[in-house]
Amino acid sequence: MSPAPTAPASPSPDTDAVPVIEPELAAAASAVDEAEDAEQVGRAPGSGPGTIAADSRPGLLRRLVASVADPVLRILVIATLVSRVGRGIFLTVTVLYFTLIVGLAPHEVAIVLGAASAAGVLSSLAGGWLADRVSARRLLVVLSVIDGVGLVCYVFAHDFVSALVIAMIVGAVEQAANSTRMAIIARAFDGDQRVHARAVLRTVTNVAIAVGSGIGALALLAGTAEAYRWIIVGAGVMYLAGVTQLVKLPHRVDAPTRPASDASVVTTATGSTDVRAPARARRLARRAHSPWRDPRYLALTALSAVFGMQFGVGEVGVPLWIANDTNAPEVLVAVVLILNTVIVVLFQVPLSRGTHDLRRAGRVSAIAAWLMAAACLIYAAASGLPSGFAIAVIVAAAVAHAFAEVLSQAGGWGLSFELADPVRAGTYQGVFSMGYSLGAMVAPLFVTSTALTLGLAGWAVLAAVFLASGLGTWAIAVVSARAAARAAARAVTTAGRQAEGDAERAQPSSA
Repeated sequence: MSPAPTAPASPSPDTDAVPVIEPELAAAASAVDEAEDAEQVGRAPGSGPGTIAADSRPGLLRRLVASVADPVLRILVIATLVSRVGRGIFLTVTVLYFTLIVGLAPHEVAIVLGAASAAGVLSSLAGGWLADRVSARRLLVVLSVIDGVGLVCYVFAHDFVSALVIAMIVGAVEQAANSTRMAIIARAFDGDQRVHARAVLRTVTNVAIAVGSGIGALALLAGTAEAYRWIIVGAGVMYLAGVTQLVKLPHRVDAPTRPASDASVVTTATGSTDVRAPARARRLARRAHSPWRDPRYLALTALSAVFGMQFGVGEVGVPLWIANDTNAPEVLVAVVLILNTVIVVLFQVPLSRGTHDLRRAGRVSAIAAWLMAAACLIYAAASGLPSGFAIAVIVAAAVAHAFAEVLSQAGGWGLSFELADPVRAGTYQGVFSMGYSLGAMVAPLFVTSTALTLGLAGWAVLAAVFLASGLGTWAIAVVSARAAARAAARAVTTAGRQAEGDAERAQPSSA
């Protein structure tokens, strides 16, 4: 099942272009035929076509195991499962630890968290850039170790300055590690398998953070400084435990080594040598594949960053809206969070299938845009309603919001992989991650200044912003799919003409 570590496959939009059957596709078709034959064998004697023997269909456990059969994905899943339990623990106690144990004022806590997000913006780009130049697997191991040690160092934070420095280091390393992980996925998988890997890892992340949140609640129940510090140490140890899996990543996830130049120097017309010419040529080649020279990818990154602010709606806007502007009980905040987690865990993988196709990625992005716009307006409608009606309206909005999140992530992953230049996979993924980090940093302020300040009008502004960004992503996907279809058609035509020419030349000339 392991895909070859080659350059990502070209987009395969569902167009009317003449299909080209490659050996891999033929082998896949044969595999499907063999699976159908096996299913026929598994039917009980004398049973109808819809009846299958009990042992012919794999159980849930086997299907789960099969979904992570690839060794690279299995390593990443186990490492993510372990480390993200630590992240869930830390997220649960962070704000209260800063406030109750370290003694920071609320505005100081806001500055610390904002600075950590700002540090992650630039480090996202740096992580992808480094993943193209050094061993990505070693880089991920080093960053994960620093991340785990950084979490443990929080127990030594006793004032604003120490908390600020630790938070900025941890925030920067965390985002650099995420970009490196994206580069590894881009190289280790092809086509739909890349999106599948991202979906599986996101599902695992949600489950692990939920488990970690439950563990972190133990410190909240104890309420002592020792309990907080020991639970944070445990979170750091979980991160370090995940590194024991990352060291098993194979060499094929690293960037391909650049071929050595045919000559270390260049001879000029006067007979002198220019030893700097090969280095200049390599720099020019790198610039030709730079994402900063790809306006389509930069537009996708910007639109995805804007739509990514929907996470700020769920984390900041909805809780404060429920508490301050509706008659719904505050416990509904926890219900909405649990509902979101359940929907992501159940639907992220199945709804991500096929989004490596540009047109499908565009369609799911458009659906996500309409769902998110509707969710914003429904959230707004809860204001002033009686408690029971407010609860029902908020739950309906939360369901629409959760599916918008799932679909937007699926479409964004597919487009970010398929529209990236495989020569600079790490740098492209670093740029895309940087956009998300920037959106996450801006989201709390933007949501607060719109929905929470302007009420219904503010929610309408949010709805318009999400709708415009999602439909913009859809437009990029459609245009890219049409361009890919035209390129494929030209390639088929050129190949046909070349074959005809070869056939004519092969015929003996008539007397």
